[in-house]
Amino acid sequence: MKIIFNSSMPRACSTLLQNIFAQNPNFYATPTDGLIELLDGGRQRFTNSVEFKASMDQDLSLQSWRNFCRGGMQGYCNTLTDKPNIVLKGRGWKGNIDWVENFMGEKPIMFCMVRNLKSIVASFEKLHRKNPDKTSQWLLDHEARGTTVFKRVDMYLKNIPLSISLDRIQEILERGMEDKIRFIRAENLTSSPQEIMNEVYDILEVERYLHNFNNIEQVTKENDVIHALDNDLHTIKNEVKPLVDDYIEILGKDACDMIDRDYAWYQKYFSYID
Repeated sequence: MKIIFNSSMPRACSTLLQNIFAQNPNFYATPTDGLIELLDGGRQRFTNSVEFKASMDQDLSLQSWRNFCRGGMQGYCNTLTDKPNIVLKGRGWKGNIDWVENFMGEKPIMFCMVRNLKSIVASFEKLHRKNPDKTSQWLLDHEARGTTVFKRVDMYLKNIPLSISLDRIQEILERGMEDKIRFIRAENLTSSPQEIMNEVYDILEVERYLHNFNNIEQVTKENDVIHALDNDLHTIKNEVKPLVDDYIEILGKDACDMIDRDYAWYQKYFSYID
């Protein structure tokens, strides 16, 4: 089984990508899953466990731990499906590329959906306005209710989940690790979906598949109530259409200019500004 990772920016069409994959009968696509958190919890126990430190040779202990992670991942995936390809979705993978490569024994196959940062922030602001009675990590806390849009934009950018996703991408770029992760612009996927998927299949070295982008069935199910939202986070439209740029209308020009200025490294790298 080929294990593929979808470790993307929030609000960047990663759920759409999963359900496009799922249309291909040779692929199984997960919703956002907690496997990376499960493995990371084990890593913390392995690092801090007195028993592990005292019971065996350190090299042997490290190798046994890596085999445990690899076997656990394979067992997890084999339980979910017998299809030849599985796509695991989780933002944490891209922050652990070195570790995943170590325990897999090979360079992981990883994709990261990105999107104009102004559009991502505008999407957060829309969630905020749509859910005036609720708070969560997606909506900021109650103190954000009485602030300006400009101040909320700064909060979105400096709080989880957006801040850590930006940090992880910046780390990848600064370390020159682009060969270990393939970036896909959400704007390209939604405007030229078959072309992008052909490129994806070529990267995966599998046969191309002709998708029906007018009828993408949502097979990944996530309970957004857990995030204090009512199906606002992970529900996709069944027809793939180009994204609409409404960030100036939602955020205002000053906030958009601030994003382009303060996060120019991201906006320039992904060709959202010159």
